[in-house]
Amino acid sequence: MDLRTNYMGMELKHPLVASASPLSATLDGIKRLEDGGASAIVMFSLFEEQIRHEHAALEHLTEAGTESFAESLSYFPDVEEYHIGPDSYLELIRKGSEAVDIPIIGSLNGVTPSGWTEYAKQIHEAGTKGIELNVFYIPADLDIEGRDVEQLYVDIIRMVKGSVPCPVAVKLSPFFSSMGNMARRFVDAGADALVLFNRFYQPDFDLENLEVVPNLELNGPSEIRLPLLWIAVLYGRLDASLGATRGVFSQTEVIKYLMAGADVVHSTSALLRKGPGYMQILIDGLEEWMHRRSYESVQQMKGSMSQVKVGDPSAFERANYIKVLESYKSPYMI
Repeated sequence: MDLRTNYMGMELKHPLVASASPLSATLDGIKRLEDGGASAIVMFSLFEEQIRHEHAALEHLTEAGTESFAESLSYFPDVEEYHIGPDSYLELIRKGSEAVDIPIIGSLNGVTPSGWTEYAKQIHEAGTKGIELNVFYIPADLDIEGRDVEQLYVDIIRMVKGSVPCPVAVKLSPFFSSMGNMARRFVDAGADALVLFNRFYQPDFDLENLEVVPNLELNGPSEIRLPLLWIAVLYGRLDASLGATRGVFSQTEVIKYLMAGADVVHSTSALLRKGPGYMQILIDGLEEWMHRRSYESVQQMKGSMSQVKVGDPSAFERANYIKVLESYKSPYMI
């Protein structure tokens, strides 16, 4: 049975990818993900704020006291002699790329175009086979218009694609007024893959201490619905790979994503809960289901339930929304 798939020009032995998580934060973790069965690994994200912090720290060290003693400048090498940035992240990519046989994909999480390009180059040079842009931007300023936010995303993609020769994926948000149009604009800007969808972590309220607190809850299978819808709608309409993420807890979610049209399926929460070895259980479950249904390859099943392939395309549109609401029956309805 042929489980191979193609993602951003990379041939993977199967579609199960370990997405960005703390599991890839150590060399041992990277090896465990490969041993667990992952066909590729997306590194944990490097945040723009980390890069800025290191820049600020270096500037502070090289400039401290120089306004008092001009001769003190001679004690410091030129700034160009320093390798500015989180060196440990790049070193982990280098060691990880040498230690495993599967592709490693770097992950950048930023908010401004200038915060991406230079480090994208360094991540590529460290040995990654691709880069995933994890764009996390919350426009809390009420004066920012929607079109400005959209253009920010497009500008980031163009700048990064212009700075690196490797394929670039964009992990994007579903919160656009015209999701399909934005997906096409991202691809036109150079995105080699779209990963649907980024998960925004909203704060919570502590009512005892009256504080705003961070709250991280691992996702559940119910979160598959939104990315499933848009992967099914976008399949066959864009010249880019499609990655699915959110809600993968069993082979059932993997199969649904593939039949919607995903080229790869990312998993994080399930691996954090059950360990890297759970990846092989997902692969075995996919293979067993394909055998029972007489599928010979992942390529054969991919997109078979997308909007362009099903008999009733309106099932993905407003008509189905009305049907769902009209068909629901509560036991308390008389």
